[in-house]
Amino acid sequence: MTDLFERPAVQGEQQPARSSRSEQRARRAAKKRRQRRRRRALVVLLVSLLVVGGAGYLLLNNASDLFGFDNPLEAKDFEGPGTDPVDVVIEPGSTGRDMGAVLTEAGVVASSAAFAKAFEENPNAGKIQPGTHTLLLGMPAKDAVARLVANDSRVETKITIPEGYTVKQILEKASSVTDIPVADFEAAMADTAATGLPAEANGNYEGWLYPTTYVLEPGDVNATGIIQSMVSQTTSELADLGVPPERFQEVLTMASIVEWEGKNAEQRGMVARVIYNRIEDGMPLGMDAIDVYGLGKPANQITSEEFQNPDLPYASRVHQGLPPTPIGSPSRESVEAVMNAPAGPWLWYVTVNLETGETKFTDKYAEFEQFKQEYRQWVAENGG
Repeated sequence: MTDLFERPAVQGEQQPARSSRSEQRARRAAKKRRQRRRRRALVVLLVSLLVVGGAGYLLLNNASDLFGFDNPLEAKDFEGPGTDPVDVVIEPGSTGRDMGAVLTEAGVVASSAAFAKAFEENPNAGKIQPGTHTLLLGMPAKDAVARLVANDSRVETKITIPEGYTVKQILEKASSVTDIPVADFEAAMADTAATGLPAEANGNYEGWLYPTTYVLEPGDVNATGIIQSMVSQTTSELADLGVPPERFQEVLTMASIVEWEGKNAEQRGMVARVIYNRIEDGMPLGMDAIDVYGLGKPANQITSEEFQNPDLPYASRVHQGLPPTPIGSPSRESVEAVMNAPAGPWLWYVTVNLETGETKFTDKYAEFEQFKQEYRQWVAENGG
């Protein structure tokens, strides 16, 4: 029986024959030949492009000499030496290309490529400091790099506060450097929340303005920011030395006395121990530096009546314990002396030689009187 979809052969019609194996091999070989020809053509094309491109690069690279117009591939640079000053800000972590982009936009250098090249050629370029720098418009790139490396272009304000300075002295120093009136600093200090003054200071900044050198960028030169930096530095130093927050005021007050009474590391530690011993024994501290601060005049100008006046809060020969506030801004070394005071029974000390600073300590009152006599003799012999 014939299948319904089977077409019967027509008489005389030729049936397709199966491909021979030789024909299949021939087709595969032809296909491979076509693929090889295409690959060869592609290689030739790529080589041609490279040759043409290389020639074009060489042509462009020498365009200035051959045709008299600027080479677009060459890093543009100014001849210099520069004209008007302009401030630019170098951000922390900037690379040579980052700096070049900033300086190019500001008109200091002609191209970031020229600056990057000069940056790479200067062995000290890595020393460039972030911050605001004053450069010149139209500078040669190598000059701009050299100026930044020298760091003499940096726009900054430096305030150096010596150890032991009082708030009054610190504000006068800060005002003389920044041209900010003392009254502006005082107004800023009224806002203790903005300046970060701890509550235990009771609004009094004495001792809380850390003595060091402050480097201020142009945007940081304002009264509140400067005071805040000084207070922040103090709390940071106290914390770093392991002072518990509840002892900040106490330690600053003791250290401020040590700052003025001790002349070296050994003396500072022994003076701190005398303070501890006298407070423990319920004795007045009896230290001239406290009275000098309270009365605002040298010890040799303070009368016996003033030393003994109970109405004066800083009369150290009358009142027991620490004075109401620190008497200046202590150094880190003086804070360390308070925190690490050596063991010892000392209750009195006298500097017997003002030139060498020789100071003798004792726990015996008779020796103390003897040391005072030695001091008087030195003064008589040296006329001071």
